[in-house]
Amino acid sequence: MTLETIDYRATDAAEKFVASLRETGFGVLTNHPIDQKLVETIYQEWHAFFNTEEKRAFLFKPETQDGFFPAEISETAKGHSVKDIKEYFHVYPWGRIPESLKDNILKYYNNANSLASELLQWVEEHSPAEVKQKFSIELPKMIQDSQRTLLRVLHYPPMSGDEELGAIRAAAHEDINLLTVLPAANEPGLQVQLQDGNWIDVPSDFGNLIINIGDMLQEASGGYFPSTSHRVINPKGMDKTKSRLSLPLFLHPNPEVKLSDKYTADSYLMERLRELGVI
Repeated sequence: MTLETIDYRATDAAEKFVASLRETGFGVLTNHPIDQKLVETIYQEWHAFFNTEEKRAFLFKPETQDGFFPAEISETAKGHSVKDIKEYFHVYPWGRIPESLKDNILKYYNNANSLASELLQWVEEHSPAEVKQKFSIELPKMIQDSQRTLLRVLHYPPMSGDEELGAIRAAAHEDINLLTVLPAANEPGLQVQLQDGNWIDVPSDFGNLIINIGDMLQEASGGYFPSTSHRVINPKGMDKTKSRLSLPLFLHPNPEVKLSDKYTADSYLMERLRELGVI
């Protein structure tokens, strides 16, 4: 089985997209409004940045979580003991960003955010009435002017051959947020786990936009929309010499938004960050 690619401009795009999210936790869009040239430029600019020592000047601040996260303190996925093979930079409009990289990355942040809001509207409109009733407010309103939505610039370095046993670029995990919006990376490797436990490749054609459900949407929908396990596998053969860059935008509601009787967006996020050992 492969994930179907949905034409964003097709008349039935919203319906197909929400059906795909419901069935697999993922939706893959083509013909979408995110500018490919902008994405390519960002990959090039940030690849160069990750290869300089300048990145150390932007070392993340634990209290704000913006800035550069080096490989040695990378995440360990929930339920795993080996760190992922990656380094990354957290971009927030209010956070620290290298001056020369600011214009393009913030332009992308705003464009991806606008599209994400539209996609949440699709989810809202094509949810059954009983699911819609569970949302404390309309989904797009949950993220309106949110200061928590995070753009992560991820760099998976070339493999050297002496990686820790069992380490992969990103171990199987679910995302914490509502939706994640991701332009296909410059290298393949992303896989999603189906309900039967099998793993399938996510179409990585450059130009695709990959969207997946996070745990917060699963919580808010009472489990109707599944937050699906996904991973980034290590490259095979010659591809080991290449870096892989990726630009996930994690849509986070405003802190006070009520996800369910049990959680606000803030209490949910804090619980998960503690589990990950980030705070």
